[in-house]
Amino acid sequence: MARHIPFLLLLTTFGACAQTPDKTMKSENPLICDIETGTCDVAGAATQEAVNEAPVQPTAGSTVTIQYFTDPICSSCWGIEPQLRRLAVEYGAAVDMQYHMGGLLPGWDGFNGGGISKPGDVATHWDEMSQHYKMPIIGDVWLEDPLSSSYPPSIAFKAAELQDKDLAHAFMRRMREMVFMEKRNIARQEVINEAAAQVGLDPVRLESDMKGAGDALFKADLALARASGVRGFPTMLFSNAEGQRQVVYGARSYEQMEQALKQLAPGVQAAALPTTVDALFALHPSWCAQEAALMLATTPEAVTAQLNGQVKEGKLERLDTRNGSIWRKARA
Repeated sequence: MARHIPFLLLLTTFGACAQTPDKTMKSENPLICDIETGTCDVAGAATQEAVNEAPVQPTAGSTVTIQYFTDPICSSCWGIEPQLRRLAVEYGAAVDMQYHMGGLLPGWDGFNGGGISKPGDVATHWDEMSQHYKMPIIGDVWLEDPLSSSYPPSIAFKAAELQDKDLAHAFMRRMREMVFMEKRNIARQEVINEAAAQVGLDPVRLESDMKGAGDALFKADLALARASGVRGFPTMLFSNAEGQRQVVYGARSYEQMEQALKQLAPGVQAAALPTTVDALFALHPSWCAQEAALMLATTPEAVTAQLNGQVKEGKLERLDTRNGSIWRKARA
């Protein structure tokens, strides 16, 4: 019989954006996160206490499957981008990462709690979360062009996966840059289409799939989250072929994610990490200082100097916000 390992069932720890409560719970706004405790839970809702034992079929060739429950506007999920990028480089050959959308914000009707009852209340909170995670986030979109729901970009991601899973991940990244740093409303179809075109997806097909298969896949993700007992984001369910599981709930450190993986795959070997800024941009077209620092095993201050050096050389462009910067390959 497969041995179940409960290690890292971190269901009251920091950094999870809370999922919309079910109808039996008090309806509260899901976007509030407690900076002091680091927990992004629904005010007044029950704490996530268990994750169900749903069977998972690992992809052929992979050692561990990670079911990653997230949402395009989850600030804590943006906060763990550095950890996820390093995990993909070091252990990507052994890991099948499956993204599942959680439906963080269906709409604003009925939400009134935790000090947030309307979109504008989120703006200051996002600025606070930026300081907490040391990832650039500004909340201005909630003042200038607030999202009515996180469902459209979630459905768009599922539609993008129908075209190409790698491009879908790049698409999610681009949408998050837009909403967190560029104050763009990623619930608008024209913004979704723009992001799709920028990463190489077909926006015409994407929009069509959003009305059909993409919408159905999103609803399946919501059902899976409920069936799995997931109530907050990010939640990562690690599983191996023997049926052993680890659950990492919230914005955990890289070492904790790596430990969860090694509990299920003790013999897994880490690949070499990049050692230069040039090598980073061979992997992805954009980097924040916190991401680059974790990948290069240095400090954000040291890597910022290197990145700015490449800006002066014309290799990179920098987008500045009041809460940090992002560096991108220079346009030809």
